[in-house]
Amino acid sequence: MTDIILEARGIVKTFPGVRALDGVDLKVQRGEVHALVGENGAGKSTLMLVLGAIHKPDEGEIFVEGRPVSVSSPHDANEQGISIVFQELSLVPSLSIAENVFANRQPVNMINMLDRRTLHRQTREMLRLFDLDRLDPATLVKDLSISNQQVVEILKAMSINPKVLILDEPTSSLTESEVEQLFINIRKLKEEKGISFIYISHHLPEIFRIADSVTVLRDGKKVCDADVKGIDEEFLITNMVGRKIENMYGHREETDTVGDVLFEARGISRGDDFRDVSFSVRSGEIVGFSGLVGAGRTEVGRAIFGAEPIDAGELLMEGKPLSIRKPEEAIARGIGYLSEDRKSQGLFLDFSIKANLIANHLQDFCGGTPFMQSRKVNDYSRGCVRDYRIISRNIDQQLKFLSGGNQQKVLVGTWFGIKPRLLIVDEPTRGVDVGAKSEIYMLLRRLARNGVGIIMISSDLMEILGVSDRIMVMQAGRVVGEISGRDATEERVIAMAAGTVNGGGEA
Repeated sequence: MTDIILEARGIVKTFPGVRALDGVDLKVQRGEVHALVGENGAGKSTLMLVLGAIHKPDEGEIFVEGRPVSVSSPHDANEQGISIVFQELSLVPSLSIAENVFANRQPVNMINMLDRRTLHRQTREMLRLFDLDRLDPATLVKDLSISNQQVVEILKAMSINPKVLILDEPTSSLTESEVEQLFINIRKLKEEKGISFIYISHHLPEIFRIADSVTVLRDGKKVCDADVKGIDEEFLITNMVGRKIENMYGHREETDTVGDVLFEARGISRGDDFRDVSFSVRSGEIVGFSGLVGAGRTEVGRAIFGAEPIDAGELLMEGKPLSIRKPEEAIARGIGYLSEDRKSQGLFLDFSIKANLIANHLQDFCGGTPFMQSRKVNDYSRGCVRDYRIISRNIDQQLKFLSGGNQQKVLVGTWFGIKPRLLIVDEPTRGVDVGAKSEIYMLLRRLARNGVGIIMISSDLMEILGVSDRIMVMQAGRVVGEISGRDATEERVIAMAAGTVNGGGEA
């Protein structure tokens, strides 16, 4: 029997105006973790959907254990032993954990009625893989945290005992401990059951922690295959983007200046989310907010933007009291908020690129009349597509057909468009490849160079260290430390966030 469990040969897939896959080959060995990397739009997701029979290839063949297979539906792919865990959750919130994990495959008794006892027992066995057997299988998915919903999604795919399990950005909503548990289970499944994995991720350090081999795609073509042990991160980045990125985070130019205090929060609190939070942002300054999951960073950002009420404390803009009760008032005062969840809170995926780019400042395109001026909208939108390097067919393309990185750049352009004085960016590069990350950092620096104050909330510690002028560290709803960017180290920020050292009060 061949050691190649899954092989794709010469896969071609074309969409209107786009050749998403151009003769791509892929070989996955039995019992290995094979990483698939590339920039947003490189073809990773399309290849995954072809392997899972969600898209039918225009050309090419797929082989399972050396046999050519023809799959016309996801069910057929499952029958061949190919299962996918999507980045976007496909769970039914109103059903229980057990009903989701064994959807359409629930055990029945002799009279063909649901055998709930067996269903719950089997679900507990699956939950035990992630040390989550404390969860009641009858719990509704909508009552779970996002990270636990992600675990249920993974268990759902594992429950069919696949030969190949495709994981698309599986750690995007997991805590570090849950990531570690996922990796433990991946290793266990490949070693004990011989399951193979195709692992898609923008987090390159994860590739070196979990993968055995890697395939790099760029512009719909395979660039190279490599043994992970024989390469480094620089090799992957160079092959992914087709050029060497010398300094991903950029740097503050000698001519860049940080001005006077632009914004200040004094002792703001809200329920159990955060308490007595005080900090300031100067014009032209990037202030990073770091902390562990649940530290309250996002809640502080949303409160400043008026998405959630503040119970106590005060906000000031240029020394004057600022009263914000809803997002419209924040926008009117020059405060923007780039949400961490672009799909459900930040963008209108069924609308066009141009509709999204102008959505939060429509009045700028009316010329004092009740009517939109189409030429003005189109000229502005084409300028944004050019300036932010958004890859698309045209400005009328629906946003849902763009890659994640290009969607994120549209979101950035949407908030740059209000000409903010203060911009809050929450996880600005989540789900974005290294090339797009570098471009977003440059855009943020350009905004700061023009005197805008930026609050950057991020779980990516290297991003915080690489971009921030000052870093505020939060723990359990409180600010526990402030460090200047030049003095910050990974160890120091982690220690503060974990509560093992006290923070200093440096500027």
